[in-house]
Amino acid sequence: MTIRQTGVPRVGASLKAENVQEEGAPERKSFGEGRPLTGDVRDAMDEFMSAFDAFKDANDERLGQIERKLSADVVTEEKVERINRALDRQKKTVDDLALALARPELGAERGDPVRREHKDAWSLYVRKGEMHGLRQIEAKALSVQSDPDGGYLVPSDTERLIDRIVTQASPIRSIAGVRQISGASYKKPFTTSGLSSGWVGETESRAETQTPQLSELEFPAMELYAMPSATSTLLDDAAINIDQWLAEEVQTVFAEQEGAAFVNGDGVRKPRGFLSYPVVADASWSWGNVGYITTGVSGDFSSTSPSDALIDLTFAIKAGYRANASFVLNRRTQARIRKLKDQEGNYLWQPGLTAGTPASLLNFPVTEAEDMPDVAANSFSIAFGDFKRGYLIVDRLGVRVLRDPYSAKPYVLFYTTKRVGGGIQNFEALKLLKFGTA
Repeated sequence: MTIRQTGVPRVGASLKAENVQEEGAPERKSFGEGRPLTGDVRDAMDEFMSAFDAFKDANDERLGQIERKLSADVVTEEKVERINRALDRQKKTVDDLALALARPELGAERGDPVRREHKDAWSLYVRKGEMHGLRQIEAKALSVQSDPDGGYLVPSDTERLIDRIVTQASPIRSIAGVRQISGASYKKPFTTSGLSSGWVGETESRAETQTPQLSELEFPAMELYAMPSATSTLLDDAAINIDQWLAEEVQTVFAEQEGAAFVNGDGVRKPRGFLSYPVVADASWSWGNVGYITTGVSGDFSSTSPSDALIDLTFAIKAGYRANASFVLNRRTQARIRKLKDQEGNYLWQPGLTAGTPASLLNFPVTEAEDMPDVAANSFSIAFGDFKRGYLIVDRLGVRVLRDPYSAKPYVLFYTTKRVGGGIQNFEALKLLKFGTA
């Protein structure tokens, strides 16, 4: 990797087209492309790590100037910001390539004859609009989930592929708890007051235990849709994997809509995001609220000890939740944190050592969610906790597709829907960092 005279690495540049695959390494190809990705991922990761080294050198120079002169040179500040932005671009390149490499290749349905029949009928429906096979299959199953007006259920393997690709692309879904349901909503009971208990001697009388008080959380599944389009030529091409094509077409729409709802959704026709619940100072926390820690400075970290607020945030949750906890923040907040050091001069933020692994902050993984708010006065820009136990996503079984060859001739539209819900299931497991004084 070369460094220009200004010291800014040439990250984010197009990757080499001639990548030599390592001998014996499995060859994986992205959809619609014919070249292996393993060399691209390796080269992109090398560029990212080199860029991070350049960033640390530039930021060390900036911090040294602040210590010597109480302020950094404008040129140095701009240099650090340029490399910081370049790091974000190169990290996205690495993540995209790692995601493409991880995508599974679907094979033919050779096992269950019923599944194979469904897959064949599904392929005829998508490619040619032939509905007779799917009608027969769903009549046999006494299905009331779909019809010619509402669409047909995709084969189970196609549904799993869509779920897997969306999970890899949706930041909150990748760390949250996920439960599949067959009804319109999922209800989870919890105790507001437990059984009474205590220590007694062998012959002492036992007090009568109290009846536990139960309450209930409900997570309704809301409808999410996407409408990819295809040409008749693409559908007639037998080499095109229709399941893979559909999954990749709906990936971006589903991931973006889910990501926004899981963070900020108000629960009206969409999941309820974890930032939409009532928030209270952690010292006054009670069930049903999300506790927060403050930085002590409006719209910023403390200038003398910026890492203290992050450390306090990690210890605001119980030890049982810290083992699987993650930070959630957007890339602009991450760019700020990337410049911070601890008392020993070590950077708090560290990149993942291999492609596809998240960066870490204070040795906890970082999940980048663009729907988290930017740092501002009194903003809740960082969340921390065990999201698998704290936030629940419910998926109603079944992805439906309605083929529409009429509305946008000569294109064929595929109205694709799934039912998704979400909300906080454990208010102890999640905490927020408020960029304010109280």
